[in-house]
Amino acid sequence: MRQPWVAYRFDNKAKAILVNMANAETTQTIRKLKFDNGFTLVHEEMPWLPSVSFELLMPVGAAGDPEGQEGSAAVLNDWLYRGAGKLDSRQLSDTLDVLGVRRGGGVGSELSSLSAAFLGDALPQVLKLYADIVRRPSLDAEEFEPARSVARQELASLDDNPTQRLFIALSREYFASGQGRSSYGTPAGLTALSAQSVAEDFKRRLLPDGMILSVAGGVSWDELLKEVVAAFGDWQGQGPKLPEVKLNPAHNKHIRAETTQTQIGVAFKAVAPGAPGWYENALATSVLSGGMGSRLFTEVREKRGLVYSVAAVNRAVKGFGYTLGYAGTTPDRAEETLDVLLSELRRLREGVSAAELERARTGILSQLVMQGESSGSRASSLAKDSYLLGKPRSLNEIKTAIEALSLDDVNRFLAGQEPAEFTVLTLGPNAIKTMEIA
Repeated sequence: MRQPWVAYRFDNKAKAILVNMANAETTQTIRKLKFDNGFTLVHEEMPWLPSVSFELLMPVGAAGDPEGQEGSAAVLNDWLYRGAGKLDSRQLSDTLDVLGVRRGGGVGSELSSLSAAFLGDALPQVLKLYADIVRRPSLDAEEFEPARSVARQELASLDDNPTQRLFIALSREYFASGQGRSSYGTPAGLTALSAQSVAEDFKRRLLPDGMILSVAGGVSWDELLKEVVAAFGDWQGQGPKLPEVKLNPAHNKHIRAETTQTQIGVAFKAVAPGAPGWYENALATSVLSGGMGSRLFTEVREKRGLVYSVAAVNRAVKGFGYTLGYAGTTPDRAEETLDVLLSELRRLREGVSAAELERARTGILSQLVMQGESSGSRASSLAKDSYLLGKPRSLNEIKTAIEALSLDDVNRFLAGQEPAEFTVLTLGPNAIKTMEIA
């Protein structure tokens, strides 16, 4: 039987990327290796830690759910943990508990994930179990309904979370493609699912091509590679491609809801992952919404007392970046809040001050320091970078890029941006005058 992985040499530059990060205190090495079957392994050794964390990104997201079966990825993500290999649901759960595995996962627009954190000496057993989970899940028909029930409960919980409802609806309004689908699915989609349909979806989509295993912590590259080859080395298969990102024309819309507050969401195009201006955009957004000294907090909340919450965040899918703005306020102040929020978003093109830039820079660098103390955070970030950027970034690479940007650099970038086209969505009891009512 052909085993293409075993033949790879560690120094094969055509297949492996080696990135060295040096700073004042330690030297860290990040390695990335992509195999013939499309499976990517990323590793950052943190030898001072006794623990290991990994994140397994899988090309099974809401955007690829079969038409009319929205929620298939959500049900599958839960169903995978309900028995694998020779272990039933209870035995699998007990075995992971005995190994001390802190586990998680979730479903997003384009990907789903499984994550784990555990002591390093359990690595061989844990990887074997997760290989069973993604390659040989039981998918027992008796466990299907409990998995679907969990998905239905999570969907129903949105009724008690208007902010989350807003962002789910805003994604649907902003994207014309599958990237706008909710990871929770829909009531009709969940109802249409069956054990057979989700099992078929598993066979169609959960395949090694496009999968990323990112590992950080107290394990060496040689030890990790040996175990990954043993667990995943003979796997083959390529799933369907993701839909191309498409946007709806910018528009305004209101969703009536019996809530005491009005939720305001804004979406607009930003810099694509890894494109020129990626770091400048990160700093500019941090000026807007990087803490209690940020513009949105100061102008919308502190000076005018319009909101209880206000923020702006950058988001990305493969090859496309966008920014989301948010404000939560009372219905009688919603119109003024929206006006001020949009005004601040537009005003950013006029530039930022030196004090604002340094405050934003300090905030981002502080987050990097905290991320470097957690193997789970590093595994997650390396996986995300590998998917969105095509390569993992060291903390020092990010730090150097952020520190290198001057005030002129950031303001030149901002001045060169086209005026944003905003899609605006509000959710609450009363519509703002400019809103089309859904």
